[in-house]
Amino acid sequence: MAREVLSIGQVRIHSGSATREEAMKEAADILEAVGSVTSAYFDAMQQREQTVSTYMGMELAIPHGTNETKEAILESALSVVRYDGGVDWGGEPVVFVVGIAGKGDEHLEILSKIAILFSDDDEVAKLKAVATAEELFALVSEAGV
Repeated sequence: MAREVLSIGQVRIHSGSATREEAMKEAADILEAVGSVTSAYFDAMQQREQTVSTYMGMELAIPHGTNETKEAILESALSVVRYDGGVDWGGEPVVFVVGIAGKGDEHLEILSKIAILFSDDDEVAKLKAVATAEELFALVSEAGV
């Protein structure tokens, strides 16, 4: 059986804010810590961001690498970090930073599930309201991510 793409250790809540670079670094570090990506993945995320912003609307950013840096991905995984103080994502307000590493085409399915979850105002309000990483993990898991 394949390992889950998201475990409780990959979900965090911060009361403060972060810069876009700090948020991307944390996303990459979480993915690297679970063995999903190599240390080159942070650079891949930065390359992607320079080309096209990964800001998705609904206070969500989904940093991920470029197609040219697929070798930095060892297996699919996610990181979910909520910054209650917000992140200035190239001029856009972001609260949720979801790091994605998708092996092969798996990231497309993961992305679609996250897009569905964050397209619902009520669901986003719930994600913002929970107090603990455990509760946040439970809500994201319930969405099938």
